[in-house]
Amino acid sequence: MINIQPNNQGFFGTYGGQYIDDDLKIEFDKIEKVFNDLKNDKNFLAELDYYNKNYIGRPSPIYFAKNLSKKYGNNIYLKREDLNHTGAHKINHSIGEALLAKKLGKSKIIAETGAGQHGVAVATAAALVGLKCDIYMGEVDVLKEAPNVQRMKVLGANVISVKDGTKTLKEAVDSAFCAYLKEYKTALYTIGSVVGPHPFPMIIEYFQSVIGQEAREQFLAQKNKLPDCIVACVGGGSNAIGLFSGFLDDEHVEIYGVEPLGKGSKLGQNAASITYGSDGIIHGFRCKILKDENGEIANAYSIASGLDYPGVGPKHCYLNDIKRVKYDTVSDLEAISAFYELCEKEGIIPALESSHAVAYAIKLSKKYQNKDILVNLSGRGDKDIDFVMKNYPITSF
Repeated sequence: MINIQPNNQGFFGTYGGQYIDDDLKIEFDKIEKVFNDLKNDKNFLAELDYYNKNYIGRPSPIYFAKNLSKKYGNNIYLKREDLNHTGAHKINHSIGEALLAKKLGKSKIIAETGAGQHGVAVATAAALVGLKCDIYMGEVDVLKEAPNVQRMKVLGANVISVKDGTKTLKEAVDSAFCAYLKEYKTALYTIGSVVGPHPFPMIIEYFQSVIGQEAREQFLAQKNKLPDCIVACVGGGSNAIGLFSGFLDDEHVEIYGVEPLGKGSKLGQNAASITYGSDGIIHGFRCKILKDENGEIANAYSIASGLDYPGVGPKHCYLNDIKRVKYDTVSDLEAISAFYELCEKEGIIPALESSHAVAYAIKLSKKYQNKDILVNLSGRGDKDIDFVMKNYPITSF
């Protein structure tokens, strides 16, 4: 099962595919061919390995959260993607995609970002390999994640504030994709998750699979066994698919994807696409989508800007259908509580996205005892501190 790949049309079961015009299909076929060639190119793999080790700082360690574990009666481990250069897992695929853009002869990369971690990673990768960079970000997130906006600008990126709709991640994706349609001959859309038309979900998973490969080897080395449970937050789902890829064949390992419940189960209060969505097409691919009463794409919401997307990666939808992964939810308040608890118990400030996974590990610890639980700590929370302290002060928790 670990080698689940899309079919020739880019589908995982009924999810994925390419819902794009014919001109773009020709371009995407070219991207897929070059990518498949690079996977077998020793020079490219050596270059990627060099940057992983000497630039990103891989392998990221697994840390035993002893204080949190003692409190809840389980062994909670953290895969420290927050220690990567730029502070999240996003750098893994951003450097890969930037190198791919160079191999394709492109002069620019175009990206969207929600929380700003993908934007910072793309801006970093563009500076590293010498590409121009346009990053689209919803106006709400520009204000909410101001530190990351400044980082992107310092790195030389052109940050475009999107003022349409809810002014968040979906609109940022809309705008980035529209820009790419006009510039695809000279630019590459460095999509930020395992979403979008084929072959992008496959490409992003390939570069993120390093998380699962490392985690499996590291856990075996530390414990001489595999974890009982692994947990990751799911918006689009790149950090989760990266971790899950290393354990899908191990049927005794329980796998949990954590969606944002936000303020509640009502439409517009959450971004839990697998939990509350239905089949549909968004941004050129088929997946589970949050829809309103008219069947239109609904507004998504999460306290974590990187999770408020109304769709989800096609492979996640498929893994849910075949019941290999259990998808559940965590609310805003549960994530905030976990944010503070990890800060106070372990001296680690997690991203609000990652706090959803930490919160679910705590839930599992209340349900089970004497389990080894591995959490993908996908990013650090520097970007979120001002927002959290202003809106959810410590005295409230």
